Amino acid sequence: MRYVVAGTAGHIDHGKTSLVRALTGVDTDRLKEEKQRGISIDLGFAHLALSPECTLAFVDVPGHERFVKNMVAGATGIDFVLMVIAADESIKPQTREHFDICRLLGVSRGIVVLTKCDLVDKEILDLVKLEVEEFVKGSFLEQAPIVAVSAVTQSGLQELRQTLLAVAMQAPARPSQRYFRLPVDRSFSMHGFGTVVTGTLASGAIATGDEVDLLPGAVRLRVRGLQVHGEAVEKAYAGQRTAVNLSGIEPAQVARGMTLAAPGRFAPTTLIDCSFDLLAGAKPLKPGAPVHFHAGTAETEATIRRVGPREPIRGGEHAWVRLRLREPLLVLPGDRFIVRMFSPVVTIGGGEVVDVEPPRKSTPERVERPRDAGPAERLLILVAESRAGMSLPELVRRTGWTEEEILAEAGKLKRIEAAPAWFAAPAWFEARGEALRGALKEFHRANPLLTGMPKEEARARVLGEAPAFVFEALLGESKDAVAEGETVRLKTHRVALGEDEESATRKIEGAFERAGLAVPSTQEVLSSTGIDPVRSRTLLQILLRKQSLVKVGDDLIFHRTALDSLRTLLAARRGARFQVGEFKQWTGVSRKYAIPLLEFLDRQRLTRREGDSRVIL
Repeated sequence: MRYVVAGTAGHIDHGKTSLVRALTGVDTDRLKEEKQRGISIDLGFAHLALSPECTLAFVDVPGHERFVKNMVAGATGIDFVLMVIAADESIKPQTREHFDICRLLGVSRGIVVLTKCDLVDKEILDLVKLEVEEFVKGSFLEQAPIVAVSAVTQSGLQELRQTLLAVAMQAPARPSQRYFRLPVDRSFSMHGFGTVVTGTLASGAIATGDEVDLLPGAVRLRVRGLQVHGEAVEKAYAGQRTAVNLSGIEPAQVARGMTLAAPGRFAPTTLIDCSFDLLAGAKPLKPGAPVHFHAGTAETEATIRRVGPREPIRGGEHAWVRLRLREPLLVLPGDRFIVRMFSPVVTIGGGEVVDVEPPRKSTPERVERPRDAGPAERLLILVAESRAGMSLPELVRRTGWTEEEILAEAGKLKRIEAAPAWFAAPAWFEARGEALRGALKEFHRANPLLTGMPKEEARARVLGEAPAFVFEALLGESKDAVAEGETVRLKTHRVALGEDEESATRKIEGAFERAGLAVPSTQEVLSSTGIDPVRSRTLLQILLRKQSLVKVGDDLIFHRTALDSLRTLLAARRGARFQVGEFKQWTGVSRKYAIPLLEFLDRQRLTRREGDSRVIL
C-alpha cells in the first residue's frame, strides 16, 4: 500500500475545504470558530482511498493571511500540492504567497485545481487557465495538470480523482529506513486514551510499545497505541498521517512544533547554516535582521546573516546564511524552511538546512561543500573539522543518517575501534603521529636521563582533550613511539649515563642496600653523590622505575633486597597474629620505620590490620 500526503494551497475562500469535502466526505473545519466564520483557521485532515494500492491523505490549510503560519506547518510534510484557484477570482495575494511557500519548501509536483467553475462561463474559464499557465511558467507546476471542478455540481471531480491517483503514484517513497521522526501538528486528549498527538511521519517507522523522545526537552515517552487514517495499527511508516497515543504526559505539555523522535538519536539546536533564497521584491536583509523561522510544524523567532562578508542579502539573491534561533528546534540537514518578515509578517524567503552544529567561524565555501558533496565526502568534512574525530552517535546527530548508512560510507575515514566506534580524518591522524614524534624528540633532548615522557603529559600535548582511546590507537600504530607502563618514549631512545652519573647511581643504590630496613633520609643519600641535585634526583627516579629501589613513604626508600628479606621473614610466620612491638623485635627497626613498613605491607596484601593487631596473609 502506498501512502501519499497532498496539501491544499490557495487564497482564502477559494474552495479548498469544500473541495476536500467533495472528494472525501470529511469536513476538515473542525473548530467552532471555523464553522461560525466560514473560513479555515487551523489545519484540517482527511483521507481518500484512490485505489486498492494507494491512499491519499489531505492536509487542508487555511488561506487567510493571518493564518499563513498554520499553512506553512501543513505544507511542510506534503508529497504534492493542490494549488486551488477560484475561477471567479483567479490569482489573488495568498495564491502567490502559498505558491512561493511551496517552491521554497521544495515541493516538486502538484495539480492546479480551478474551483467554482459553475460560477463562470467557458470564456472566463479559458482566460483563467491562460493566467494560471503564465503564473506557473518556469516553476515546478509548469507541466502540472490543470483540472476544472465544481464542488456544487460535482463536475470535474472524477477527472480530478484520476489525476490525483496518477500524481500520487509518481511520488517518491519516504525514507522508512531512517530513524523515526514525527513533527507534531496537533495534541489533544481522548476519553479513555489520554494524550494523543498527530503528524505526518517524516522518516522511519514507529510501533506500539516503542520508546520515543519528545524534543526539545528530551522527555522519554512510550507509545500506547497508533492509528493511521482512523484505524488502529501496530506499526506506522514514513509518509503516513499518524495519531500516536502517548503515556506519561499531559496534552498541555505537547505543542505544535515539537517532534517525536527515535530515542537518544537527535538533539535540538539553536544555530544552523543554510542555503537561502530571498524572494524577488523582498526588501534587503541586513546582517542580524530579525525574522520568523518556520521548519516542519515549528515556528520561532531568529536572526539571519550572510556567512562571510557582512553585507545585506538582496531580493532575488541566493546566499549562504547562518540562522540563530531563539528557541531550540530539531532540524536536520536537508530539511526545508520558510522565513517570514518580522513586521509586517509576510513570506520573504526560504531554503535548506546544511549544518545543525556549525563551527563558530565559517565561510561560504565551508557551507557549500557539505551540501554539494557525496555522503562519503560529507562525512570526511565533518570529521576533519572536529578537534579529535567524532563518534558514530555524533555523526548520526549531525547528518540524520542511520548508523548502517554511515558505516557503509565511512571508507575515507580512519576508524578507531571503541564503544561506540570513533572516526578521525586520516590526514589529521597522520599529523598527530608526527606531532607525537616531535614532542618525544624534544622531551628526550631536554631530559636525557629519563626513560620517557609521562603518558598523560604526552596525550595532553598531542591530542588535548581527545579521549584516551584515541591516544592508545595513535601509539598502537606509531612506527616511532612505544609505551612502557605510564611513560612513552621514542623506540630509538636509550638512557645513556656519563661516567660521573654511573658512579653516582652506584653510590645511591649501594647506600640503600647497605642500610637494610633502617634506611637513611633520601636527601642525605643524594647529597653524597657528588653531582648536582637535579641530576641526582633523576638518577633516583631511574632506580625507582627499574624497581631496584622501592618508595614506601614520603621520605622512606628501601632497596628491593631488604623488602625481599622482609617478605621471607613474614612467609615463615604465615597466619600469625602480631602487634607493632613484635614486628619491631622481628626486624630490629624503630617505630619510625615500623609503621610505614606495616602500612606498605597492608597495601601489598601481605598483612591485614584487625584492630590493634595484624594478621600475616
